[in-house]
Amino acid sequence: MPLKITLKATDPLNVAADIAVIGIVEGASPKAGVLATLSKALGQIVPKTLKREEFSGKKDQMVEFATNGKLKPARVVLMGLGSSALSTAQVRLLAAKAARFAQAGRATSLSLEIPFGVTGGERAAAEGVVLGAYRFTKYLTGDRLPKSSLESVTLTTTARLDKTARANVDVGRQVGESICLARDLINEPPNELYPESLAKYCQDMCKERGLKCTVFDKPALQKRGMKLILAVGQGSTHDPRLIHMVYTPEADAAGGKRAPRKKLVFIGKGLTFDSGGLCIKPAQGMEDMKGDMGGAANVVALMAALSVLKPNVEVHGIIGSAENMPDGDAYRPADIFTSLDGKTVEIINTDAEGRLVLADVLAYGRELKPDLMLDNATLTGACIVALGTLTSGFYANQDELADKVKVAAREAGESMWHMPLIEELREGLKSDWADLKHTADRWGGSITAALFLREFVGNTPWVHIDIAGPSMAQRAYGIYSKGGTGHGVLTFLQLIEGYAAGAPAAG
Repeated sequence: MPLKITLKATDPLNVAADIAVIGIVEGASPKAGVLATLSKALGQIVPKTLKREEFSGKKDQMVEFATNGKLKPARVVLMGLGSSALSTAQVRLLAAKAARFAQAGRATSLSLEIPFGVTGGERAAAEGVVLGAYRFTKYLTGDRLPKSSLESVTLTTTARLDKTARANVDVGRQVGESICLARDLINEPPNELYPESLAKYCQDMCKERGLKCTVFDKPALQKRGMKLILAVGQGSTHDPRLIHMVYTPEADAAGGKRAPRKKLVFIGKGLTFDSGGLCIKPAQGMEDMKGDMGGAANVVALMAALSVLKPNVEVHGIIGSAENMPDGDAYRPADIFTSLDGKTVEIINTDAEGRLVLADVLAYGRELKPDLMLDNATLTGACIVALGTLTSGFYANQDELADKVKVAAREAGESMWHMPLIEELREGLKSDWADLKHTADRWGGSITAALFLREFVGNTPWVHIDIAGPSMAQRAYGIYSKGGTGHGVLTFLQLIEGYAAGAPAAG
């Protein structure tokens, strides 16, 4: 059942709810505003508790009060906002924490005050509560099912309301729900989600949302000469798929005058399960390899969100999906295959399969002549070694593009770090028997993976984002849930909105 979100111009303490969450700016006077109202209603317990807990509104501080029927909310939670001006990303984070706290406290209703004066605060708050309330319970039964869940959220504000503010809340709710599609897909077990079923999911989603979707099955991939993606999948009973989704602005879709717009391509690695192939992975942790399609899940979520936001750009979401399994037909180290763009590739390690899938998809995507081609993938453990589990590494073949990603990630509140394309490491990809080896030495593994992908990009403006760390989480944190996170989608939306607001495409 979708979370019900309403917006009201009222004091948060005037809303009947199981929990009311209110942000407190650092240094706020206890004799004014919400703190004064709380003290008046609940008595000396408020200042005494604040003093005992040393609560001053510093970022991440939190204190809770039971109102015992003296106020409309049953419980009031104060969350410290810090002293700096809030961004939309921080409002989203506050809302996600509030919803997660309410969910953990078995609350069915939540009242949340939107900090005043933050541009886009209504949308960000709605996104945040949806993301914070997310749980994947599809396969739980009986006593394992949650006994309660958050059903309704009232966002309160001291600002004057209009239709735009209410519309922004609805957009935020739908964008949050779109990101949760990525989480659902990542959390699905691999016996239920495999290339064919992922393709069917995309087709159904696109049909529901008015997007175009084309799926290439094994014969179609063979006809096109996409031998790298076919090689990765040839050891599985589930054949690979290439999924091509298209969002077109309404002016074009309706046959109207062609609006000035740019063409953007977003690509996702969709390994629905990665055993490592013949170079099989250790058993410990292999269950997490159901999430090796996190990049593909992000592309699905992105396309769903675009059907809500409707920016004036043309966006292609392309997924290369396969299952990497070991059997008598599996590809081997020392095999050589020809890629879609004609380069021959010597296989070194069958567990480095994602870059092979992406190579063919990148070559396919560049044929669209986009203004930007961005791929995201759970690609290398080396990136996790370099940056940890909370940060993605990204590469770009143009400094201007790298700057755009930095800004978009910062505005989205997602942790991404610009990594270098060190040219000297390209030497490690040279093969004695083919045009390229697909892996190099162990050292700088995330960089050499990016250098390999660059071979298939040509002159296209290109960004590669290695989301191996934050695509799945071992615990809930920030705006992210345990399991699949959808990390990256908010950054992609920021990028797209920037292109939509920019100059028309050349030509």
